[in-house]
Amino acid sequence: MAGSGAAGTNGGNGALSFDLTNLPGDFHENPWPHYADLRENYPVCAQADGSFILSRHADLDTIYRDTTTYISDKKAVFGPKYGVGSPLFEHHTTSLVFNDAPLHTRVRKVMVGAMNPRALAAMEPGLITLVDDLNDAMAANGKAELIEDFAGAIPIEVIGNLLGIPRDRRAPLRDWSLSILGALEPQLSDAQMAEGNQAVSDFMTYLRDIIEDRRANPGDAAVDVLTRLIQSGDETGEGLSEIELYQNCIFILNAGHETTTNLIGNALSLLDQHRNKRAELLANPKLITTAVDEFLRLESPNQFGNRLTTRDVEFHGVTIPAGRDIHLCMGAANRDPRAFENPDEMQLDRRPNKHLAFAGGAHTCVGLTLARMEGRIAVERFLRRFPDYEIQPGATRGGRIRFRGFARLPVALNV
Repeated sequence: MAGSGAAGTNGGNGALSFDLTNLPGDFHENPWPHYADLRENYPVCAQADGSFILSRHADLDTIYRDTTTYISDKKAVFGPKYGVGSPLFEHHTTSLVFNDAPLHTRVRKVMVGAMNPRALAAMEPGLITLVDDLNDAMAANGKAELIEDFAGAIPIEVIGNLLGIPRDRRAPLRDWSLSILGALEPQLSDAQMAEGNQAVSDFMTYLRDIIEDRRANPGDAAVDVLTRLIQSGDETGEGLSEIELYQNCIFILNAGHETTTNLIGNALSLLDQHRNKRAELLANPKLITTAVDEFLRLESPNQFGNRLTTRDVEFHGVTIPAGRDIHLCMGAANRDPRAFENPDEMQLDRRPNKHLAFAGGAHTCVGLTLARMEGRIAVERFLRRFPDYEIQPGATRGGRIRFRGFARLPVALNV
């Protein structure tokens, strides 16, 4: 990336200082210096396709709160990218995250109702049992690959239970999720595009029998999200269409899986890098609640979000025209020294901690309480069981821009 200069001091002024389609070689391993340069010298960074990256905490917070000027509907962006009518286009323009009211409001209300405090409290004992069983299985081997054996296995079970997906039919979910969410990257190969489209099609076919069975045999709508989605319009007549129902089931399984997997993997990697903080957490387990938010801040599972401008706006002397795509760099904003004291330092008891890992405003992640609970229980009980674990050579980042996590995270448990 270019250093600071006349263009950088006024927000870039059209300078392409960081190119999402041509990343620096060390970006996936260490994006933080690049984010710092963006944040300090190019807080409004133009891209060759006419979009812009914004990276300061206050700017992202402003955008998240204004759903009139900055919309989530991405049909105008995804049409040229995926092709109107393609499976990926249909999915990403119908699911909750890339929509505004009224669809967003209807679906969000259903999900929030299902993930009420009583329902989440009822899930906790089963989650503890799941984590302990995974720990037992890893202990028997003496070593593990933390993504496949632990971090990735937890949300698949939790979200599978939330939607009532039969346990013996959950095996393909992770691969489909990676393919569909991977298609959100700024630049795709033909193979990645084909893989993403096929994953959506396969997912739709997979869900057909499950949804029809649930229609015939409804679950407890107080805790069964799929039953709630199916029955959402019974009284008002404003329920989901068939396409909306299917695509938001896919969205729930994908979003709840990928971000939580990354949260757990990133947290255990951070605690391996900062052994003194691991010792602090082991000595004071009550810190786990604030620690989870610190892990989310330092290495946000979701690094970028997007909005579309509905009118001309100005940030730091740069005008962003109406109809432009804005990339919201949460990874940079969560280390903004204007919002956080000593932002690159891990503080397990950091308060306040107004990170943007769950976005903000009307589109704040609907599953944030569940994700925090999964992260808290997974990290706490893993540490208790394996206090001397060590990440081994061969740890591999996922290699994506939008999501930050590991593809592989081998560990010696030292039991």
